[in-house]
Amino acid sequence: MDEPGVMPNSNRIRIFDTTLRDGEQSPGASLTSAEKIDIARQLARLGVDVIEAGFPAASPDDLEGVRRIAREVGTPDGPIICGLARTTKNDIDKAWEAVQDADKPRIHTFIATSDIHMEHKLRMTREQVVAKTREMVGYAASLCEDVEFSPEDGCRSDPDFLVEVLGVAIEAGATTLNIPDTVGYISPGEYYDLMRKLITETPGGDRVIWSVHCHDDLGLATANTLAGLMAGARQAEVTINGIGERAGNTSLEEIVMALRTRPTVYQLDTNIDTTQITRTSHMVSNYTGMVVQPNKAIVGTNAFSHEAGIHQDGLLKHQSTYEIMTPETVGLTQSNLVLGKHSGRHAFRVRLEDMGFELSDDELKQAFARFKELADKKKTITNADLEALIADEFYGPEEVFKMECLQVACGQAGMPTATIKLIGPDGQEQIAAALGTGPVDATYQAIDQIIAAPNTLVEYRVAAITEGIDALGEVTVRIRNEANGKRTFGGHGADTDIFVASAKAYIAAINRMLAFTGYADHEPEGEAATIHMVAQA
Repeated sequence: MDEPGVMPNSNRIRIFDTTLRDGEQSPGASLTSAEKIDIARQLARLGVDVIEAGFPAASPDDLEGVRRIAREVGTPDGPIICGLARTTKNDIDKAWEAVQDADKPRIHTFIATSDIHMEHKLRMTREQVVAKTREMVGYAASLCEDVEFSPEDGCRSDPDFLVEVLGVAIEAGATTLNIPDTVGYISPGEYYDLMRKLITETPGGDRVIWSVHCHDDLGLATANTLAGLMAGARQAEVTINGIGERAGNTSLEEIVMALRTRPTVYQLDTNIDTTQITRTSHMVSNYTGMVVQPNKAIVGTNAFSHEAGIHQDGLLKHQSTYEIMTPETVGLTQSNLVLGKHSGRHAFRVRLEDMGFELSDDELKQAFARFKELADKKKTITNADLEALIADEFYGPEEVFKMECLQVACGQAGMPTATIKLIGPDGQEQIAAALGTGPVDATYQAIDQIIAAPNTLVEYRVAAITEGIDALGEVTVRIRNEANGKRTFGGHGADTDIFVASAKAYIAAINRMLAFTGYADHEPEGEAATIHMVAQA
């Protein structure tokens, strides 16, 4: 394994993924421990070098989530597992408690160094910040041999003061120094010059790995990160789909594919298996409920789509006329599966393994049954259909409530009505019916009658995964819990029936909310198997 602070290949960039920490700070992107484990496993499959698994001091659930990732994903051949901590003894102790079971643990500690932050947030002098850095980096190094240090708001800090602070951090035992553009303020040329100054002038700078962490407030995160790498940084801190605080972070897929597509320009590369990028993007989008914009680079639905006649003509004559990379390089394929209702379980298993899904015998049996149901409804099944089916079946939140069946009546002449049967946490069946302004509204009102979990629906999106009238429909919703700090929770559902997909998505979001808040107080209204008819007010 790589030694902390030592890069065996100066042209290889370490990918430090902070989707589970900085990415989760996106409004509405809260993840449960179980969801974090699923994403961490996929990040390991993707090939990231470091997973920043969370902020253990933030909550007991966050600590437990990081600890599970350290134990289950931080294997000898897996990535470094990192926990974030402020420069306080309690935070560092919590971080170490969470990551210590990983084969390659890391503590990442930080303190602000800009005059703005020191004066208005920390209310500390430069001398106090230097002293705190020496004390707490030293304490972290006494627990863990791999310590990363970040001067928060580094890009608005006095460069000469940064040299002083970073030199102290190295002296105290830091092995990686990260220079964050915390508020997305700097420009690429400025960032290059700053990184060159810090790398060349910081005492001991040749003994550590330099890292870059950029936010996208001015749309420059990817450009700034590439500039920092060109200046000599050898670790890039990124998130899947670029999620994160405010406008988000540098996205993993953009950095990795920029380096892979332009090797003669950057002469740098990563260990990322790029064929896992699209699958990872979909997983993070589904779990967080944050839909990827269609024109998003690399992973957007339009990234490899061509509508203009001139573009289509050129592409048909030669792919490279309008595509600088092939869809297959990022794991995107529209090839149809030679699978249908007559296909056997063995062929089904082999195809899933080719797609990177590893299922137990019981899970395979469950997935195969869903596949057969889909094959009876849909003549042509694609990889995208299978991916949505597996994600819907196994990568949703813990099922506090599960949908048993749904019946919807609607039309221009009648009043939209929905009747739904749910299975509760005690295995008891509950049935409810409701009228609504439309079939989805009626369905959601019926669900609300059974699950007494008040929320506000803030987003509802529908998309067809594949082409054709029999396409699998995908629904994403986001709900807000007014009673819990106005947190938002996302849900995802897929089915050939859009109303079923809508119900699945809404129930998934509620399950995620209940997993966060607890469901002891969310008893169903009325007796089991009682049909409640409530007219729209």
